[in-house]
Amino acid sequence: MEHDSKTLERDDAPITAAKDVDTDRALLAESVTINRPAQELYDFWRSPENLVQIMENIVSIEPLGPDRSRWTVKAPAGKEVSWESVITNDVPGREISWQSAEGAEVANSGRIEFQDAGKRGTVVRAVIAYEPPAGVVGQLIAKLFQREPRIQTRRDLHRFKQLMEAGEIATSARNRRERDERNEDQAVETRP
Repeated sequence: MEHDSKTLERDDAPITAAKDVDTDRALLAESVTINRPAQELYDFWRSPENLVQIMENIVSIEPLGPDRSRWTVKAPAGKEVSWESVITNDVPGREISWQSAEGAEVANSGRIEFQDAGKRGTVVRAVIAYEPPAGVVGQLIAKLFQREPRIQTRRDLHRFKQLMEAGEIATSARNRRERDERNEDQAVETRP
């Protein structure tokens, strides 16, 4: 079978399934078991506007069509980056795969899988490949600012679990701020 060079340069498959793997991309996989049916979890994830609730680094997700959206996320040092995301494979109730459109500020691809785990619910697995801006140095800076995709993916999946199982995402941010305002975390002085 003969391929032209343009076909080999642009494989629309997620990096984990691509025939021509770009070794400049970082690859990560995280999973969590959620006590909900796979179809319910898939339905939530398939609506991009829902994802803003669980992904703390997302500034906005703008739907551009049924399989296309523009993502804007927080980056280190108070910056933001954007890209268009295109769904490349959609298996209702089981899997969603995506690829960033050509020219993305952060080239990325991946998939989210929903695998039945019987009485325990559903194993949700995210596999993501991305090209860190500024390469390894950019990846290290992102880690320092807690904006590195592996860290974020783990946190986001746990927030997804909380929201789907409990109906809310537990946070201590408000309580911490109130305690700080009242100086309750200060060490208690003892009398001489």
